[in-house]
Amino acid sequence: MAYTNPETHVIDFRAAEQLLAARDPRGAVKLLDSVIGAHPENTAARLLRARAFFAAAQLRPAELEFELVLEREPDNAFAHFALARTFQRSGRPHLAIRHFRLAAALDPKPEYLKAARFESEGRPAAED
Repeated sequence: MAYTNPETHVIDFRAAEQLLAARDPRGAVKLLDSVIGAHPENTAARLLRARAFFAAAQLRPAELEFELVLEREPDNAFAHFALARTFQRSGRPHLAIRHFRLAAALDPKPEYLKAARFESEGRPAAED
């Protein structure tokens, strides 16, 4: 169907959430591509697509989406945490520590605080 409307994008966004929850991140990305194509300013869709890229182990696209979300919402603790996890997973812990610490400062959730200190992994914090 060539014609889309705002309701179609809402349906696609909700379906993408369900696909991600059902562990089909690639399917979620496909649906979100059309949503973001029509609404590039939609930060929620970009955050969901970043999560889907991360779940699909597409780390560079995930990193770019998380960074775009943070440009628009620098106080988004989850986006900082997820970007840090993306850096960590791609073997760049020296970049991760800053975002783990920002996430913990913005929202002192136990998992954010633990990651900011790297205590559970036995690694020292990276020097800036």
